[in-house]
Amino acid sequence: MANDTSTIKPYKTKDGGKKEQVADMFNNISKTYDVLNRMMTMGIDTIWRKKAIRSLLPIKPQLILDVATGTGDFAIESLRLLKPKKIIGVDISSGMLEVAQEKILKKGIADRFEVQLGDSEKLQFDDETFDAVTVAFGVRNFENLPQGLADIHRVLKPGGKAVILELSNPTAFPVKQLYHFYFHKFTPAMGKLISKDASAYSYLPESVANFPDGERFAAITKQVGFKETKVRPQTFGFCTIYECTK
Repeated sequence: MANDTSTIKPYKTKDGGKKEQVADMFNNISKTYDVLNRMMTMGIDTIWRKKAIRSLLPIKPQLILDVATGTGDFAIESLRLLKPKKIIGVDISSGMLEVAQEKILKKGIADRFEVQLGDSEKLQFDDETFDAVTVAFGVRNFENLPQGLADIHRVLKPGGKAVILELSNPTAFPVKQLYHFYFHKFTPAMGKLISKDASAYSYLPESVANFPDGERFAAITKQVGFKETKVRPQTFGFCTIYECTK
């Protein structure tokens, strides 16, 4: 089982562990991240996000933790759709959080959404604090995936749910071949052009290709203590929503 995600790093020529490199990468691309994200997924990511968030409607969470919150889009959409009392967003990149903070101030939602610098694999919260935890396109960047998932499990209240949205690998012809071309050729070229950081967008397809998606991911969630994980592939398998119940 491919539990160790630490070997795939953004920068081949730099020293440092994956965690430090991921923080550097997101600091480098933070100003152009939202534009590139929409472009790379052709806007379909907004549909995936809404579907993932709506899966939390039955439990009506009032306190939510958004892990690897980035520029805050997933948390802001969660506020709109779920109307919780509060969302706390955590991210390892100060650059991404600066962009999120700008959005928070612009939208006047500081009383309901706050962001904190923190390690997603060593969360700075007490056990059984949150009704729900969300992660959008973040677990792929964990240095130690089982450790990160175990910590998400730890901070969830019993009966709480973690909803994880992550890119995955299509397997059907010809989608698999089109996907390979798009993410291995087109995406790095666009990333280099817009963000001036080609390595960041070469890392993207490599990290997806090496990620234990689907049932392999569900097996890891079971290993760290989740009672049940629903695996919901989206758009020909480009992306998967995982609903993990504590």
